[in-house]
Amino acid sequence: MTTQNQDTQALKTGIDRRHLLKMTGAGIATLGAISVFDTTPAGAQDMSRGAANFYTSDKVTSHKVTFKSQYQTSVVGNLFLPNGLDRTSKTAAIIVGHPMGAVKEQSANLYATKMAEQGFIAMSLDLPFWGESEGQARNLVSPEIYAEAFSAAVDFLGSNAFVDRANIGAIGVCGSGSFVISAAKIDPRIKAVATVSMYDMGAAFRDALNKSQTIEQRKQFIATAAEQRWAEADGAEAQYIGGTTLELTAVTDPIQREFYDFYRTPRGEFTPAGVTRETTTKPTLSSSVKFMNFYPFNDIETISPRPLLFISGDQAHSKEFSQDAYNRASEPKELVWVKGAGHVDLYDRVDLIPFDRLKTFFGQHLA
Repeated sequence: MTTQNQDTQALKTGIDRRHLLKMTGAGIATLGAISVFDTTPAGAQDMSRGAANFYTSDKVTSHKVTFKSQYQTSVVGNLFLPNGLDRTSKTAAIIVGHPMGAVKEQSANLYATKMAEQGFIAMSLDLPFWGESEGQARNLVSPEIYAEAFSAAVDFLGSNAFVDRANIGAIGVCGSGSFVISAAKIDPRIKAVATVSMYDMGAAFRDALNKSQTIEQRKQFIATAAEQRWAEADGAEAQYIGGTTLELTAVTDPIQREFYDFYRTPRGEFTPAGVTRETTTKPTLSSSVKFMNFYPFNDIETISPRPLLFISGDQAHSKEFSQDAYNRASEPKELVWVKGAGHVDLYDRVDLIPFDRLKTFFGQHLA
């Protein structure tokens, strides 16, 4: 690990799935598109390498909590408390957001558990429209409401007498990294922010990885989403895009493989109640266009003097987003490259995730 300072499924509109992947590029890949090699899941390579997404700890007690957002909808989270917590004193707290298209049981619980082991109060949450949190239609894209969930979590944590409301931080994994930055820009109660394998979901949908999507391709996607909105206004069912493929084929995009191994195998697969396996990780087509207007890194420098920590694998296909955010942010800031790690590696591979660095960062900045 090295540290650098300063420094839809096929659309039913005549567009086939491979063209859709090309059009939306990283925006689709980040939601879980995966893989190649064999033609069946049974032929998939074992990529677990010490993954522990469903890790639990006898040093931590957890229970489910529900709280209201400013929109008066219910957000559901898991609260993790260190065993032996002194409830007569005030303790720093950390909110953890899951990858885009995932739920709190995928990556966020792991991070929250690990941070609670270090003595912090920690809480994972389901973003609105996903998991157990309220919001219709399911799998709807709404970056503003996602960001609000983090502020609502601050409200909830700060209402507990044993939480130090002056010292609440947040961790955003993958897409939640961009949502928590969006929240922190307008909510100074979030005192310190760390992102892991971050995706700028706006740039991913507008430009794709390495800015490989043209403006004409972007416009075509927007037009397709608009046509689907007309269809739904006339009574058609919602259509879904991207997400993790349900099976491996000889022509599946290579980036998808790491997502498939997490979302479609026992390593990380989790299907919330009321959701089908076919729609997990997949946003609705008609709402996903809202990411086009999402610019989380604009004005990121205004978060200063609150600190920012960006963590990414040096082999991650998404590393451009952490680098971009770091370049735009003002001090104090830090960019940590995890040697040899890809994007999904940092969801759950506990031997690669720099939990000690997270402990040091929040220990320093959440007094």
